[in-house]
Amino acid sequence: MSCEFVYEHMDAASAASSSTKGVMENVEQPHVLAVDDNLIDRKLIEQLLINSSCKVTTAENGRRALEFLGLGDDQNNTLESRVSKVNLIITDYCMPGMTGYELLKRIKQESSVMKEVPVVIVSSENVPTRINKCLEEGAQMFMLKPLKQSDVKKLRCQLMNS
Repeated sequence: MSCEFVYEHMDAASAASSSTKGVMENVEQPHVLAVDDNLIDRKLIEQLLINSSCKVTTAENGRRALEFLGLGDDQNNTLESRVSKVNLIITDYCMPGMTGYELLKRIKQESSVMKEVPVVIVSSENVPTRINKCLEEGAQMFMLKPLKQSDVKKLRCQLMNS
């Protein structure tokens, strides 16, 4: 699967957006967890999501993201933590300590509830083997940085359609 296929898939979601515009206005504000070790990239993603009427929680690394999701090493899986807190997770691929790929694997393997939450991997590097690896592990999409408002609108439309 090449990067071009990923963008074609996104374009299909974009094409459907005009028919769902009225529906999206009545839908509850989606909650997105944005994970990036770079403060500037994290703030950019946060602002783009806010501009698209999303509620945003940010985390500076995979460990903090897992803690927020109730999947941290020192946390018990209580009933509250088994309820999904977010509708979408966007994570950078290259982060110290835990890569976005490792975060994706933990989310998909450790929680039946979180397994259903779409995870989007973003990276400034277009490496086909990396893209394929993430998609095979369960990533909803792989997107190249820097993200633009049009990318976030496509994500939001896809989220509303799923």
